[in-house]
Amino acid sequence: MRMKKKHLLGTLLTLCTLFNLWAAPQRDVLTYVDPLIGSGGHGHVTVSACVPFGFVQLGPSSIYQDWDWCSGYHRSDSIVIGFPHTHLSGTGCGDLHDITVQPVVGQVKYARGNDKDPQSGMWSYADRSREVAEPGFYSTHLMRFNVGVELTATARTGLHRYTFPASDESAIIFNLVDGGNWDNVTHGVLRVIDDHTIAGVRWSTGWANNHPVYFHAVFSKPFSKAHIIADGREVQNVDWVSARRVHGRFDFSTTAGEQIMVKVGLSAVSSAGAEMNLRAEQQGWDFDGVRERARDLWRSQLSKIQITGGDVHELRNFYTAMYHTMIAPSVFCDVDGAYQGSDYEVHPNPGFTNYTTYSLWDTYRTAHPLMTIIHPDMVPDVINTMLRIYQEQGKLPIWHLMGRETNCMVGSSGVPVVADAILKGFKGIDYDLAIEAMEQSMQLNERGLDLHRTMGHIPYDRMRNNNVAHELEYELADWALAQAALKVGRRDLYDRHMALSKQYRYLFDEKTGFIRARDSQGRFIEPFDPYIPRRDGDEYCEGNAWQYTWLVPHDLPGLVQCYGSRERAIERLDSLYIVSSNVGDQAVPDMSGFIGQYVHGNEPSHHIIYFYTMLEQPWKTALRVREVLTTLYHDTPDGLCGNEDVGQMSAWYIMSALGFYPVEPAGGRYYFGTPLFKRATVKVAGGELDIIASGNSPAAPYIQSIKLNGKPYRKPYIDHADVAAGGTLEFKMGKRRVKWW
Repeated sequence: MRMKKKHLLGTLLTLCTLFNLWAAPQRDVLTYVDPLIGSGGHGHVTVSACVPFGFVQLGPSSIYQDWDWCSGYHRSDSIVIGFPHTHLSGTGCGDLHDITVQPVVGQVKYARGNDKDPQSGMWSYADRSREVAEPGFYSTHLMRFNVGVELTATARTGLHRYTFPASDESAIIFNLVDGGNWDNVTHGVLRVIDDHTIAGVRWSTGWANNHPVYFHAVFSKPFSKAHIIADGREVQNVDWVSARRVHGRFDFSTTAGEQIMVKVGLSAVSSAGAEMNLRAEQQGWDFDGVRERARDLWRSQLSKIQITGGDVHELRNFYTAMYHTMIAPSVFCDVDGAYQGSDYEVHPNPGFTNYTTYSLWDTYRTAHPLMTIIHPDMVPDVINTMLRIYQEQGKLPIWHLMGRETNCMVGSSGVPVVADAILKGFKGIDYDLAIEAMEQSMQLNERGLDLHRTMGHIPYDRMRNNNVAHELEYELADWALAQAALKVGRRDLYDRHMALSKQYRYLFDEKTGFIRARDSQGRFIEPFDPYIPRRDGDEYCEGNAWQYTWLVPHDLPGLVQCYGSRERAIERLDSLYIVSSNVGDQAVPDMSGFIGQYVHGNEPSHHIIYFYTMLEQPWKTALRVREVLTTLYHDTPDGLCGNEDVGQMSAWYIMSALGFYPVEPAGGRYYFGTPLFKRATVKVAGGELDIIASGNSPAAPYIQSIKLNGKPYRKPYIDHADVAAGGTLEFKMGKRRVKWW
């Protein structure tokens, strides 16, 4: 009896402990976000104060050194030339850094930001030991000027709080000259409205041509004097100046520890729009309140996926990845809905939120499919923006930035994103217009599209650069368009584009086993080395034949036929991960994160691991996915093995860690890999999807069986409709290498 009482008491204590653990509040997800992850190496992420999908990213900018400074910040460099309000995150090209603000003490030289002497101009070293980067907040200390810097933001505004030393020469400079990387100012206007208020506009051209950023700024303390410097010379006794290069210095006398705040509203529409945005999004001078509201917005978005299990490093990787996927697309309209279109005209509220920063060659693969799962409310606005862009410029966006087409990267990557929304049944989209936009975008006579349609491939002697890469990207876009056309009853379009989607077979060389370039006479181009990606005249794009041969995610059965059998295809796929990683001395820096010739640091490889599941060897997918998740992502500044590419690298991590991945370019079949965590609860359109992985551990990475809502599930993939509906997805994990379907 005594033993039974002791056993009962122990059981009750255990239950109480479990209840307390269950009832205890979970740790704030924000504690797992480190914006510095990816700020070193080739990550190119922005380190700035922003809110999810906001227009403003307010953070430091350094003197441009090389490709790794695209975002304006690199962990290896502590020079700060100022704090611009716009940044790109994870791109391979550089632009923006508009409306740069810098606190200074003493007299400074108004030089260009490419002046490498940090003591000759407006810049300072930042004390990295006093730097804080959090969602919605950034702070540092400028050592040269002994000024503390704190920054926070709303969607369209930035708020600065500067702590000055005692000085009669304290000042805040508005720099309308310097931009990011090869962005060049073409015109600037600065107005002094009163001793608290200034306004202006910066027009610049670069990657995004001829785009304006208007601003309206208010100081918390009246400045004693305004100095306007136009093209290097101070203009006396004026309150308005228009010139190519404009700086404004606003003087203050400060006591030790005195804080001065500046709030800045931005608009791509007008000065009035910038003022309206500022009044709507910031009232008063509650810095801590604005910061906390930014934190609340991030907390709400990041909490859409709740993770159970995993160590602190994995949780930091996961939630920082979520953070990185929510920096872009960026809101690109005023609070009244007005926006500047691709036709250079200002348009009134179209009835949806307009966005910019569409890195589609990267993001169509995973970032946009992820959005359809955890941000379904955004999808119609994103697609409607793309359809407006089509109406304004005659084609869907390629790589759209600040309302301007950059035409960067290969293919027509807007097509899969639009097709995916149709195939998943999203409402609030004009399907007829969407089909028209996709069809017309594929009927253009530019970038090799005419050759793709009329010759069955893009001949090397007709278009040298990236001809194979363009062809393969066009083909998967054709496939996506065909599926969407079939759904809306356009069998004519389906037949035509399905035929175009299979032309890669003509480029498959049976002798070498690679997809290669041919000329107009059908001859393969010689000499050929599958390892060497040439910089000039390369038939591939940021890759070689090893990666691009597998860029057929829409027709793996057809590629298998090219190899003659599933066994031979698997044999070649196995080789991808074990051959030498040497690519010669002409490799582009985008190629990084090698496992053999699999290149995880660049997007054309991202789907390939999941081909094993499609080829009925899912244990190999699981093994490689775990390898990538645990060896190529780290919670350190150089923790990304390649360029973040506006959320794509991070989206791959998120979906793969959940246990499935969108291999095909559209349609919503997510192929299984291996879940990283014991449990994940995902907020979806239909409620919650509870993903449970019983028995999951590093030693048991293989799926043994699956249940969906309590019933045995025997498919290698799960449909988007089942994910979006919510419910319970149960994985039984183990050590055995099995096929469960």
